[in-house]
Amino acid sequence: MTLSLTHAATAPAAPPSPERQKLAQAARQFEAIFVRQMLSSARKADFGGDVLGGQGLDTFRTMQDERFADIAAETGAFGMARMIELQLATQVAPPSRSGRE
Repeated sequence: MTLSLTHAATAPAAPPSPERQKLAQAARQFEAIFVRQMLSSARKADFGGDVLGGQGLDTFRTMQDERFADIAAETGAFGMARMIELQLATQVAPPSRSGRE
């Protein structure tokens, strides 16, 4: 059994509009903020205290969590940004075909 590719399947995707690119960036930023808040809340849980600790360790963990959140949002690890983007994209009107807005 052989499968043939249709023109639609092989055609390159059109580049996203500037509005859609901004929406995608905003969605990734929102996901990063959400992940930061989630990690911050998890860090506040007390499981008997740290043997090692102090302000330096707290600062390091905060920076570590922020970096993790940024990476997770950029790579789509949780998928929230993509879902937000798809949901909000329905609110952004497609550009008119006549060239007028």
